[in-house]
Amino acid sequence: MTPRRAVAVAALVDGTLIAASLLDVWVNVDTQDQPALACGLLAAAALALRRRLPLLTFVLTLPAALVTDAIFATLVALYTLASHTRRRWMLVVCAAAFTISDILPWHWPPSLEEVGISDSSLFIALGYTLATAAAPVFLGQLVQARRELTMRLAEVTEAREHERLLTAQSVLAKERAQLAREMHDVVSHQVSLIAVQAGALQVGTRDSEVKETAAAIRRLSVQTLDELRHMVSVLRASSGHPTELTPQPSLADLPRLVSGSGIETELRTDLPDNLPPTVQRAVYRTVQEALTNVRKHAPGATATVCADQEDGTVQITVTNTAPTRPALPLPGAHQGLVGLRQRAELLGGTLSHGRTDDGGYELRLTIPAPGTWVTK
Repeated sequence: MTPRRAVAVAALVDGTLIAASLLDVWVNVDTQDQPALACGLLAAAALALRRRLPLLTFVLTLPAALVTDAIFATLVALYTLASHTRRRWMLVVCAAAFTISDILPWHWPPSLEEVGISDSSLFIALGYTLATAAAPVFLGQLVQARRELTMRLAEVTEAREHERLLTAQSVLAKERAQLAREMHDVVSHQVSLIAVQAGALQVGTRDSEVKETAAAIRRLSVQTLDELRHMVSVLRASSGHPTELTPQPSLADLPRLVSGSGIETELRTDLPDNLPPTVQRAVYRTVQEALTNVRKHAPGATATVCADQEDGTVQITVTNTAPTRPALPLPGAHQGLVGLRQRAELLGGTLSHGRTDDGGYELRLTIPAPGTWVTK
């Protein structure tokens, strides 16, 4: 239940109790008896304070039980006090006060006939009044116990959820550590061997084209090895001391990406430098994935990268010509384009791709441009 709804329900309940108390006064109090009428109205009005000042509310309603038969407000006040206090002696005193006020006549000193000492019905009336006083006390204590039990159950549930979360984090930490070991022991080792062999080929060959290719392989291997090492450190980092991720790519990194792709590529871009970082990363990753696919599936092809802003959208088009030699079978998870499409959808854009008429391939990313570019 929302706080606003809880306040509305509490106000409705209090209003209903005050109305019932006024009805009790109207039924049981003579309107000609001004003191009794005043006590009854005071008791009804005092119920508005019962949630904030339960003891004061009971004291203000007690005169009504003393001088009138309208005891509804006093019983409600006694119930409220019992549901809020932990002092049992106070409840005993208040119940005794109600019993005495309800059983004694209004004027003092009373006559023996009015008190009914000689009449056995006095003990019956006393027992009835005590039971009337005990009922709201027991009910209030029951409500208090139920409320505390609900709170304890909520605390236990929260503790169990926290324990479950800690267990899940512990399992995740173990998996991260295992993954870090695998990456360090297997992947990093193999990439290191690639870099070493590429360096040896670069030094040992006299063919300039082979030397340039070996240098590119060595450079990419070293870069991949650095990224793997940083990723391993991220995976091994504890949850209390997170490791910063590597700087994310931006539009300024596009020329270096194109030049290091190993593909004859023409880059044409007129995008502003103050695009939001998310858009810049999407542009970079799209070009990166497209050039990777060209390298894998279209050996010998040339590529063209066009990135511009037109009609309120950012458009990135990567087109390659037909391959000049057969592609080597390489392993792949086929998740690159799926990831690009998900990234585009998160930015409210679209991703399309397909073959061109000349046997090449085209990949196009379209992202809606924000109304105002945020300068970074």
